[in-house]
Amino acid sequence: MKNNTTSNGRGVESFLARHGQNVIGVLSGFDRLRLQGTLRTLYRPDGMARFLHRVGEPWKNFKAYVCELTGCIRSQAEDWAKKHGCQTLYLRSCSVRKEEVAREIISREKITEGPVAMMSAVEPCRTWVARGNRETKHLELKLVSGKCIHLYFYILDGEKGLLHLRLQSWFPFLTQVCLNGREWLACQMRARGMRFEKSGNCFTWIEDLRAAQGLMEQQATSDWRGWLNGLLAQCHPMHGQIVAPLGISYYWSAAQSEYATDVMFSSTQSLAALYERVIRYGITHFSSQNVLRFLGRRNVESYHGEVTSEMRERPEGVRIKHCRDANSIKLYDKAGQVLRVETTINDPKAFRVFRAKEGDQEGEKSWRALRKSVADLPRRAEVSRAANQRYLQGLASTPTGDSLGEVLLPLCKPAETKGRRMRALNPLSEHDLQLLESVNRGEFALRGFRNRDLRQLLYPPTREPKLQRRRSAAITRKLALLRTHGLVRKIPTTHRYQLTTKGHRAINALLTARDTIVEDLLKIAA
Repeated sequence: MKNNTTSNGRGVESFLARHGQNVIGVLSGFDRLRLQGTLRTLYRPDGMARFLHRVGEPWKNFKAYVCELTGCIRSQAEDWAKKHGCQTLYLRSCSVRKEEVAREIISREKITEGPVAMMSAVEPCRTWVARGNRETKHLELKLVSGKCIHLYFYILDGEKGLLHLRLQSWFPFLTQVCLNGREWLACQMRARGMRFEKSGNCFTWIEDLRAAQGLMEQQATSDWRGWLNGLLAQCHPMHGQIVAPLGISYYWSAAQSEYATDVMFSSTQSLAALYERVIRYGITHFSSQNVLRFLGRRNVESYHGEVTSEMRERPEGVRIKHCRDANSIKLYDKAGQVLRVETTINDPKAFRVFRAKEGDQEGEKSWRALRKSVADLPRRAEVSRAANQRYLQGLASTPTGDSLGEVLLPLCKPAETKGRRMRALNPLSEHDLQLLESVNRGEFALRGFRNRDLRQLLYPPTREPKLQRRRSAAITRKLALLRTHGLVRKIPTTHRYQLTTKGHRAINALLTARDTIVEDLLKIAA
């Protein structure tokens, strides 16, 4: 099969340069998306009180009013199912995997497009109750944790594949829509006559990968509000009556997004030969600082939250997961032929987007916290893809059989470039080791480092201009030495430098060997 790999960034290119001899393609895009519609006004006591006033319902009749409203919503849902000739199912347990039930119905009834089923189940939620206050002797509206009927509308959409809308049947009527970017892409490629091979939730081969990547990138910039409002009107026509008294509308946000970069190998054997090594490398070599860097944290020294890494064996295979607060990045294999790096964002505030202040679209733009709003989905895709790229760049250093001596020996010999000869490095000498440790610091991985950055690390502070110039010249010579040995490169049009893949690999191997306990080495030797 022909390798039609697209450009997915420097991190992917670094990985492919090291491990890409058996790679036939790379695809990046949204995997699972959980979108959420909220009537934000109805999450506030004053908003709820204003609603009841507008519809003319006293608080003492709150339960009766809501029960009647819920009955109408459920009745309309059953009418929707009858109209489309699909099943109505009540699930006695909320733990039933509803998507599996829907897929079983699709297979059994040979459904090719349209509504599949309407399911209902009692599930936990946040909801309103009217309770008496013994101190004030008045009724109060409280938003509490409780349970109510949730309605699931499963649809096999001709454009986006299998998706569902989940509707809370009690105030404040939270709505969620779940779909999958890979399902969506499959529908898009079928409509265009593009050939592909799909196994479960991943592609093992795509005829025109560049076109497929272009389609995935278009998904993030879709008219999300328009499509979601249309789906809501189809499944929950009564929402217009509910929002009319206050003149409000649903606020659509991305409660959770999974963005995956799939590295497709030519065979299961070629991935199996590498997979165990990358899994072991990821869990043993990626520190908390590395995880913070992967997930977009630049100033890792000032971070005081929790970072965890775990390896878990599942029925599908082994996967590793690194978490920073509510966000995570995972590595696992799919169908035995696809290496997947997946960034999951639950709390987008950890990232930034260049936008105007909310509610003032014509105002001045600046770097602000990334919102959950579907308006920021293109930026969410961008930062997720960048996280995957950084992770793959880190995995590019996974050993493929070279010994430490084979990696370090060339550095211990003089090197020459453009007729200029540079001395050999002594990786175990105090000065050279300090230099290598400095350029390998985590905070330099995103933006690189400058001459001034290394001066601050390698020399004590001084205000003497002459001494500063001498130190700057010394750092320039050190940078020339590292560049000649291929350990760093200059970032074009800047005064910054970055580690090369060779440099990242060699320095991390050296530092790991230096910190290994002698007894552990002796055990290996034995």
